[in-house]
Amino acid sequence: MAALQLVRKCARTKPEHKGTYVQIILTMLQSTSSAVVFEATSVLTMLSQAPTAVRAVVGCFVQLLVSQSDNNVRLIILDKLSGLRQRHASIVRESLMDILRALNSQSLEVRRKVLDLAMGLVTRKTIDDVVQVLKKEIVRSQGKDVEGGAAYRQLLIGAIHQCAVGFTGVAGSVIHMLMDFLGDSSAASALEVVYFVREIAEASHDLRATVVQRLLDTFRHTRSGRVCACSLWILGEYAGTEGEVKGALETIRASLGDLPLAPPGEEEPGTSGGGEAAGAAAAGAAAGGGRTVVLPDGSYATQSAASEEALAAKIGGMGVLGRGPKLPNVRTLLLGGDFFLGGVVATTVAKLLFKLRALGGLAGPAFNRAAAQYMMYFVAILRLGESPSVTTPVDTDSYDRVMLAMQALTTQDAVLEKLFLDESRRAFERMLEEKAAAAGEAAGGERGAATGPDEVLEVSQLRAQSAAAVAGEDDVELAAAFAQEDESSKSRQRTLQLTGLSDAVYAEALVTVHQYDIAMDVTVINRLSEPMRNVTLELATLGDLKVVERPVPLSLAAGERRVVRANIKVSSTETGVIFGNLTYESKAYGERSVVVLSDIHIDIMDYITPATVPDSQFRAMWAEFEWENKVSVNTKFTDPRAFLEHICRVTNMKCLTPPSSLEGSSRFLAANLYAKSVFGEDALVNMSVERTGAGSLEGHIRIRSKTQGIALSLGDKITLQQKGQP
Repeated sequence: MAALQLVRKCARTKPEHKGTYVQIILTMLQSTSSAVVFEATSVLTMLSQAPTAVRAVVGCFVQLLVSQSDNNVRLIILDKLSGLRQRHASIVRESLMDILRALNSQSLEVRRKVLDLAMGLVTRKTIDDVVQVLKKEIVRSQGKDVEGGAAYRQLLIGAIHQCAVGFTGVAGSVIHMLMDFLGDSSAASALEVVYFVREIAEASHDLRATVVQRLLDTFRHTRSGRVCACSLWILGEYAGTEGEVKGALETIRASLGDLPLAPPGEEEPGTSGGGEAAGAAAAGAAAGGGRTVVLPDGSYATQSAASEEALAAKIGGMGVLGRGPKLPNVRTLLLGGDFFLGGVVATTVAKLLFKLRALGGLAGPAFNRAAAQYMMYFVAILRLGESPSVTTPVDTDSYDRVMLAMQALTTQDAVLEKLFLDESRRAFERMLEEKAAAAGEAAGGERGAATGPDEVLEVSQLRAQSAAAVAGEDDVELAAAFAQEDESSKSRQRTLQLTGLSDAVYAEALVTVHQYDIAMDVTVINRLSEPMRNVTLELATLGDLKVVERPVPLSLAAGERRVVRANIKVSSTETGVIFGNLTYESKAYGERSVVVLSDIHIDIMDYITPATVPDSQFRAMWAEFEWENKVSVNTKFTDPRAFLEHICRVTNMKCLTPPSSLEGSSRFLAANLYAKSVFGEDALVNMSVERTGAGSLEGHIRIRSKTQGIALSLGDKITLQQKGQP
């Protein structure tokens, strides 16, 4: 290790001997010590960007990735490989299949980073091998010995989804296997599959018939409301033949079951039976038999156990509790209060009936009879939503969607019919275009700026051969390499004054925040005219920070300046405080003197970076995370969009809500923000604001995370920064 430090120092001071230093480092790559190999690869990356050197570095990184069992080491190596991919993608791509061997790790974060790296390296030449590996991993994720199997399976499905969208021909080989997971016990995995199926149905005309038929076969096994809703949308949009449309209508009828939908004796709202059920529910809640549940909008409510028991006894099925004879899936979800699905059912039925009439399958009177039969189900859904026996009454939006479907079927308005048949598909096409544009911008950012068509290309082999010119250009290249390495750390450096100017000893600290530690270079100056002995820097921390080693005491001559290095370990994303003092001995004092240092506050912004996550995964994490911090909006901003941009800037988060959803002059704004820490922790933010009649903004910003530190620290940051100048 000492030799490596010497080579690094010599390379900075004498860049003309760079070739010799590269050869020395290449021999060190054969060391049996993993620490030496890792440090050697870091130094070699700085010294040379030649393909041979980069290929050797990538080979060592891949070997360490596969052989090391420490997850922190693997995460660091994956970050290094991601950095190399940005400049040397063709070389890193040669080791793609070896990188995928790291999927055997039990750490979900390691698997996620491996998949993210692999998706950026896959090409048409390797796509078949990569998909085969992903399919084997999906089968393996169903085993009981795989930790976090459901979450891992969701990552694999998302990776296959990305491969299928980027490479034509892949979807046909995986769609049959993935559609078997539509009834998966993990709702997140099933939702990822149905989103994949929806995009494939839009992109691949040849697979639409297969998709529709498989959905008709597997729909009755789907038990997730959101998966059922998306499946119904696919059937309504892509069922193209008369047989497919009739099959979809029959599947919907079977999934609803027989009428009425409400429990016996409660077909009409406000009956005596409903009053008894409501009374039983109220009595159960008063007796303390309720439990707190998280509603789909993120709010909290108390659900009474008595109401569940009463409902289960009346419907005689598994609608809520899973006892008794098995009810159809959509009926079960409606009895559980999912009336958004009821609105989707009504909209899908209207689409299918209009399609069947256009295909010639229904004449005028036959269409009216079919519409009347299905409108009876619509009325039953609305009556069920107004029944006191359901835990959640029908919401206004779902009620209006059902009524709109009934209006379209009764009036047979050409404008409404066109709205049902065309506009929904166009909205989905626009969403896919925005998604592709965002992916293209991200890929363009990774590739970096391209050379213009009329710009001069500089080829290193054709440079001037004079020694002075070559040495000067090598010097420039070496300086650029070091600058690239230190760019991220310099952006997180700051110098802080620790003592006063009138103190006998002056100290200031250069604080550099790295990924997993904080380096403090404390400059200590003796301002007395006599020497100091046993000058000791004593540090302590608050939060998830830990001083690694105690600095060694120093002796300072009069006016002497020394630099003391202190390393602090960071274990989680949380705002922390470093404090301490300097002690010394001098002839002027009979005992040790103490100088108290100013506190150093470590900002959470040093640890979190903007990131993206699929909408389904964001919702799943929002429902799962237990720590929430709610901040009231109190700002001078009057424009909701400007306030959103300000919050994104001060919190270092990325807005996941598409720009098209934020357009317009509405006085309401709701957006989701997301960021990820260097430790793999997730930070979720939902901002809901409204511009009042007086022109001010009001609302709330809600932060959720798995750990308390992120939620509290981000809340404090937003509270301090939200009053910024517009």
